[in-house]
Amino acid sequence: MAKRRRVLALFSGTLISGLVLSGCLGNPPNRDGTSAGSASTPIPVASNANLEVKTISLGYIPILEAAPLVIGVHKGFFARHGLEVNLSKQSSWGSARDNLVLGAAGGGIDGGQWQLPMPQMISEGAITNGKKVPMVILAMLMSQGNGIAASNTVKDGNLTVDLKTSSPGFFDKFSQKQGRKFKAAYTFPKANQEIWIRYWLAAGGVNPDQAVELLKVPAPETLQGMRNGTMEAFSTGDPWPTRIAKDDIGFLAATTAQIWKSHPEEYLAVRSEWVDKHPKSAVALLKGLIEAQIWLDKPENKDEAATILSSRKWFNVPLPVLQAALKGQYKLGASGTPETNPAMGPLYWNSDRGVISYPYKSLTLWFLIESIRWKFFPGTVETVAQAKAINDKVTREDLWRQAAEEVGVPAKDIPTGSSRGKETFFDGVVYDPENPQAYLNSLKIKK
Repeated sequence: MAKRRRVLALFSGTLISGLVLSGCLGNPPNRDGTSAGSASTPIPVASNANLEVKTISLGYIPILEAAPLVIGVHKGFFARHGLEVNLSKQSSWGSARDNLVLGAAGGGIDGGQWQLPMPQMISEGAITNGKKVPMVILAMLMSQGNGIAASNTVKDGNLTVDLKTSSPGFFDKFSQKQGRKFKAAYTFPKANQEIWIRYWLAAGGVNPDQAVELLKVPAPETLQGMRNGTMEAFSTGDPWPTRIAKDDIGFLAATTAQIWKSHPEEYLAVRSEWVDKHPKSAVALLKGLIEAQIWLDKPENKDEAATILSSRKWFNVPLPVLQAALKGQYKLGASGTPETNPAMGPLYWNSDRGVISYPYKSLTLWFLIESIRWKFFPGTVETVAQAKAINDKVTREDLWRQAAEEVGVPAKDIPTGSSRGKETFFDGVVYDPENPQAYLNSLKIKK
């Protein structure tokens, strides 16, 4: 009798676990991102018995680069590979960095979403008061989907992606008229969003270290800052540029897709010690991420993705703003010209340069080359040789390839090398990762 009760208890526990999983996550998704319940051959949730660890704590900032992490959790892509991802919203990039240094064992995080070159510089201790916390870059989260929004107070400047053509002499005239420099903001210094605004200005013949005042402003303060005149321009990820334009607080002067089509953006990076101890779990993390990115890139999933992201739990942003941003629906320029072009909006999987998610070393290196250009990290990254050495330590491609193979990505879509080849910017400048010094030498404005 006792034996029969033990069997019944085991059976009941298994049944309840199955019902809880189904109720919380919905049916596990198929490889094409559809619900397994609607498919002819459902794919079961993977066993986590062979993973070294069953959980990981990741941080995110509520912008579109975080969407694959949110979707991976919400729709069960990570869970189907046996990994529970505890995703926590970070109040700022500085908080994310500090929580990474603490680590999950200390109440912080194991990794998450990062602007580059934050993982490389955290590894070197350059932005952590000398404390080196080795990290591993595992995948690109998204391409494009960022922009430079400008205040309505400078509409007469007609700021566009090509400042030489649209706005010659504007910044000097602004300083003469206002008695101060044009103020341009970003969310974290010496990383993606500052690099984008610097590239944009310099390509237009404007020296960002002389003609403008650069400021660090947390993304949630963007709207109020634009309203009260704290800044004339802001470089950040959507949904903020789209919301600024949609709320008629400002206009979208340029998108990063206009600056560099299919460009590298933010990345998934995790503490090295976690990856070294848990390689199978790291592959499971990447498998869930890849499936979430494939799902996000499908046009028929954009509205559902916007609904999920807009919730108070995740982004807490109006649904129409996210719908427009995810679909590449923009109001461009001072005139607010409507334009819908998904190929110029956020890309999570496919692009004209192949798979977005793959962590090409040639692309992660570029952020370090730009750091040399602007002398961001003296004593840490001053030469191309130093940049390459740091990048080779931090960027790993092998785990992504393994995950892609195991999750069924076609062989033709899995890159076999570390370079995407030569990259061309809107102003005609070419970045050849085989010769970064030539790229540096070609740039007319640098520090």
